[in-house]
Amino acid sequence: MGGKCPSRKVKKRRYSHKTARRSKFLLKADDAVYEELQKPDGEMKSTLPLDEDLPGMGQYYCLHCDRYFANVTVRDEHFKTKRHKKRVKQMMGPAPHTQLDAELAAGMGAPDNGLKLMSM
Repeated sequence: MGGKCPSRKVKKRRYSHKTARRSKFLLKADDAVYEELQKPDGEMKSTLPLDEDLPGMGQYYCLHCDRYFANVTVRDEHFKTKRHKKRVKQMMGPAPHTQLDAELAAGMGAPDNGLKLMSM
């Protein structure tokens, strides 16, 4: 009377709860966040619009990580995490790769024929 549960194979094929939850809120790519951080302070909005679909009505936002939080204390705890500090350091460094860089690396961009030689 033993053996494995017949539904065990089915459970392995399903996505985990965390995977489904992460894809619910799509995050911006690194290059989009970097561009937003490079804008002058005058263009950035100091107050965020109210949005009922976002956690905390969309008022508690981390620009570097592109995440919304339920309240101020949760956001402040996030600022102390290793993940946030690593992300800030990454965004303050050189510009991340863009789609144009990827196309050039794949050989789909404009050809580079090297330096032009002087004609005599």
